[in-house]
Amino acid sequence: MTTQSKMTVTNQRYRLGYHLMTPGGWMNDPNGFCYFQGYYHVFYQYYPYAAEWGPMHWGHARSKDLVNWETLPTALTPGDPEDEDGCFSGSAIVKDDKLILIYTGHHYYGDNDPDHFWQNQNMAYSTDGIHFTKYAHNPIIAQAPTDNTQHFRDPKVWQDNDHYYLVLGSQNQTGNGRVILYQADNLTDWTYLGPIAEAGDAAKEGFMWECPDLFELNGQQVLLTSPQGIQATDKQYLNLYQTGYFVGQRDAQQPGLMARTAFQELDHGHDFYATQTTLTPDGRRVMLGWMAMWESQMPEQADGWAGALTCPRELTMDVDNHLRMRPVREMATLRTQTLIDQTQSVAGSIDLQPAATQAEFKATFDLANLTGQLTVSLLNTAQQAVVTLTFDQTTGELVLKRADRPDARYAQLAPNQTTLTLDGWLDTSSLEWFINDGQAVFTERFYDAGTHTFQVAASQPVTMQAKLYALTAQTNHY
Repeated sequence: MTTQSKMTVTNQRYRLGYHLMTPGGWMNDPNGFCYFQGYYHVFYQYYPYAAEWGPMHWGHARSKDLVNWETLPTALTPGDPEDEDGCFSGSAIVKDDKLILIYTGHHYYGDNDPDHFWQNQNMAYSTDGIHFTKYAHNPIIAQAPTDNTQHFRDPKVWQDNDHYYLVLGSQNQTGNGRVILYQADNLTDWTYLGPIAEAGDAAKEGFMWECPDLFELNGQQVLLTSPQGIQATDKQYLNLYQTGYFVGQRDAQQPGLMARTAFQELDHGHDFYATQTTLTPDGRRVMLGWMAMWESQMPEQADGWAGALTCPRELTMDVDNHLRMRPVREMATLRTQTLIDQTQSVAGSIDLQPAATQAEFKATFDLANLTGQLTVSLLNTAQQAVVTLTFDQTTGELVLKRADRPDARYAQLAPNQTTLTLDGWLDTSSLEWFINDGQAVFTERFYDAGTHTFQVAASQPVTMQAKLYALTAQTNHY
């Protein structure tokens, strides 16, 4: 039994109001996102004893509305033979009124080489959704298939008629990332069916595909995954690792590779990785992601914590097989006051007062007279731009810049837009931009304590219909 003390938060300066965080310590990937006994449950990779990555536990929170989260006891703790060096990412499924977790056990060979490891798949279960028991006969998948390397993790499980399936992130023997498929008649005896998608070239599609998720939208199969190792271009794949999706078709009853589109990035911001989805009781496909990135600076570590999850986002599919993300409608319940509700012409720049710590800025711009650029900036109390988002009417390009980073991020819309809609969610040290109803999204952390205001500037006059809402911060209950 450990004698370590859990981390406590020593400074509130960057703490978020309506995003899920740990009470203290490290957080990364969301895990086990599901609905059980009247609650949405989300688990997450968690190290409670330091504000840095360590032997992974599963932290746990639940919510009745996807907005107000209650932190629950740690669900999984590593150290048993099946997961001696970490309870890595996985997923959840409800069966026979039990909440069942399937997760990766991580194991080092003992030579102090962090790249010399092996992984297996394990199960735990709960009848109350709070206290979990590891399956007595773990592992349920003891080793990677023979055509695999040691990279073999992040199971996502689901039921289709009388069968259970799970996909795993993996790497083949030639060093290319892929997603592999297993099938079972129960949740303990799994048969390997083979890869369903794999990189043709590791430099272009990644050497390892983490956190896979396979689901259907608009009659199309969507494979969501986080490839590692895609080489950056001038304006794409600029994070250390990526998160995105393939769209295609596969025969659910047969093994074999799915016919798929090219990889598309899901979010264009600096701080977005390792997504997981669930299906809500009313049929929406809702996603959470880790609101950070491995190469990101995390100044909150000095305060005893690190990492957060994004706001929950509903996924929908365009007719052109483009995946859109929007904040779930429940997020509107955070609004406590309408600070601005006005239509006005923007010629030059306008500061939208008052300043806020948690706020939502919604705007629709009539671009009939715009031939140049429209910029929305987040300003600190010294009137310095912390985050800027610029739309170029002639090219359709969106460019996001942060004051604390030298590298911009980019997204592409069609040029010569007639209107542009923006929905920005500010929360102390994070900003999530949803453009044109989720056609493009940027997720950002920034570290500039205090209140902030939005500023709008245009190279030619534009008409702006704007709303600014104050948001409540009372959503995390520890």
